[in-house]
Amino acid sequence: MVISTQAIDACKEMSEILVKMIPGGVLFVVVEGNQVVWMKQSDSFTIELFKIGHKLDESTTSMKSIRAKKVLNENVPRSVYGMRLEISSIPIVNDEGEAVGAFSIVVPKLHPVAAAFGDFAPILVEMFNEGSIIYMTDLQKVAYRQESKNWSVTIEPTHLGHELRPEDVAYKALKAKQPITVEIDASRYGIPVNVVSYPLLDDKKENLVATLGIVTPKQTAVALRDMANNLGHGLGSIGAAIQQLAESASDIHTNEQSLNASIKEIIDYAEQINEVSVFIKEIAEETKMLGLNAAIEAARAGEAGRGFGVVAEEIRHLSEQSKGTVPKIAQLTNTIKDITREANEKSKLSLSSVQEQAAATEEITASIQEITAMSEELNNISKKL
Repeated sequence: MVISTQAIDACKEMSEILVKMIPGGVLFVVVEGNQVVWMKQSDSFTIELFKIGHKLDESTTSMKSIRAKKVLNENVPRSVYGMRLEISSIPIVNDEGEAVGAFSIVVPKLHPVAAAFGDFAPILVEMFNEGSIIYMTDLQKVAYRQESKNWSVTIEPTHLGHELRPEDVAYKALKAKQPITVEIDASRYGIPVNVVSYPLLDDKKENLVATLGIVTPKQTAVALRDMANNLGHGLGSIGAAIQQLAESASDIHTNEQSLNASIKEIIDYAEQINEVSVFIKEIAEETKMLGLNAAIEAARAGEAGRGFGVVAEEIRHLSEQSKGTVPKIAQLTNTIKDITREANEKSKLSLSSVQEQAAATEEITASIQEITAMSEELNNISKKL
């Protein structure tokens, strides 16, 4: 396939239309001999390869096409002009059939993601509630960038034209040849962010040619994580305090049981004192009778039994005193018993309250364990946001 010199003007007119229609941009060049005499470039395709009047090297695609007198297609690597290009050259022949020039078409060889970036990026960035930045790099710098309307943060590694550095996530993804995710705290950009970079391969799936990166704020997730951690710490402290309270309640329960047993023992002793008091009363009455009988016998004995009569009188007097003491002992014993019974009732109530407290403590402990598990789950969820 060749183009005649008479058809070159029609090619130029067609090129004026096509530069506005071809996605990604295009550059049309007319070469006469070895010199560029005409060119037309899309506004979106800003690479400077040629200038009118520029003389081409013999190694260029156009010059090879002229010499071979046939259409040539070449893929130019990124290392030559900073981006991948596809150049097609068609020889121009005169009426004698001699190749006198070339009509060349230069198009950027874009990755499909790059070609569609302008279509999907403005939509995708608005799908994140807190906002986002989507950017794409080639092997050296940031080539495309789109940020959401509700988020504008100065993040240098995403700026258009930014030269990739070893600390950049995109650079690390290119070196690792696999997706890289990095969470950056607020000390760097003012808010915590999450950066994900995906390496992209060429059409043959052999060579790395670009990366696609997404930056999202992690403010809500970090806040949730902090709340979960604080909740976990707080619940841990409360749990420890309740555990200590439960142990104290257990000790109190044990002491109350011991006290209750002691009170019962005191009541038993009081009953025994009552029994002793009754016994003393009986002895006093019998002693009184003996004293009375002794006084009668002393009276019968006359002068000889006078001394014995004095003794009998003293015995009766002591008997009366003993008998008078018994009601006092009984009264004190009954008072002790009343007080002890009241203490016993209070002890039973206290024991019941301690048991209820222990049961409530166990329920609270179980609830705290459940809330603690929920806080841990909340922390795990925040890490996934």
